[in-house]
Amino acid sequence: MKKIRWGIIGCGDVTEVKSGPGFQKAIGSELTAVMRRNGALAEDYARRHHVPKWYDDAAALIADADVDAVYIATPPSSHREYALAAARAGKPVYIEKPMAVSYAECLEIITACEDAKVPLFTAFYRRALPRFLNVKSLIDDGRIGTVCGVNIRFYQPPSEKDLQGAYQWRVDPAIAGGGYFVDLGAHMIDLLQYILGPIVEAAGSSSNRGGLYTAEDTVSAAFAFEGGVQCAGLWSFNAHEHIDVTEIVGSKGRITYPTFQHTPILLESNGMIDHFEIPHPDHIQQPLIQTIVDELRGTGTCPSTGRTGAMTNRVMDKVLGRLF
Repeated sequence: MKKIRWGIIGCGDVTEVKSGPGFQKAIGSELTAVMRRNGALAEDYARRHHVPKWYDDAAALIADADVDAVYIATPPSSHREYALAAARAGKPVYIEKPMAVSYAECLEIITACEDAKVPLFTAFYRRALPRFLNVKSLIDDGRIGTVCGVNIRFYQPPSEKDLQGAYQWRVDPAIAGGGYFVDLGAHMIDLLQYILGPIVEAAGSSSNRGGLYTAEDTVSAAFAFEGGVQCAGLWSFNAHEHIDVTEIVGSKGRITYPTFQHTPILLESNGMIDHFEIPHPDHIQQPLIQTIVDELRGTGTCPSTGRTGAMTNRVMDKVLGRLF
């Protein structure tokens, strides 16, 4: 079977190590072209990563006959525009998370891709990482019994750029769809939906406690999963320390893990504590990219689709009071 030839729109920092090399190293895949509005930077990326073609125009990359599928790695505000253009060209779409700035835009993207009969995937790559597949396996195997509830605590101090008042698109709601909760909380919410099933009810409250930017910096949320599991979470991006803990409580034990830090996964059951130290791959998106390539070549299935990505946007919109 032929290789899937990829084109990247937006070859910024996330593509340097996390994703870009994954398209070159996945079996049955190759990176053919990259695009960045600054042509000099696109050319530099192509040279350093040994990519044959570069563009400063997204339309030209999408129209390239040597590009089979398109990876959109720009900020969320332009995801819809590029996804619709790729769908019109009949090319599969892989979109960085969050999928769009709102659930409504996600639905537009899904409709366009389904009408064009092109596959749609989102970059919630934790669904394919061995570390988190281990968490799912422990729960599916009944190691903590029946899951009763989930607690999330995520605290992070302001960055130096935040304190200096420097512009950052990740806390510009017009570009990012919100603040750091949308950027980082999206991974946590999506991962829990992969492990425990869909969130069917969500509510929350948000505020800005630090006044360092216009987006929310503090969010509290309550979720109910399809099977009845309850979840409570608190995210603070104006805290004095780093805390990254998700605790899944069961009738026979509990599992505690960080979503972003690299400390061990803890399983407490039957009076014993097991530690699981499972490292990430060098290119953290490569396992998910492999599942996408396998699906496009007809040999597998990707666990992170447009539909699942949109569900996470829906939850965040409800928590932030933008969807009722």
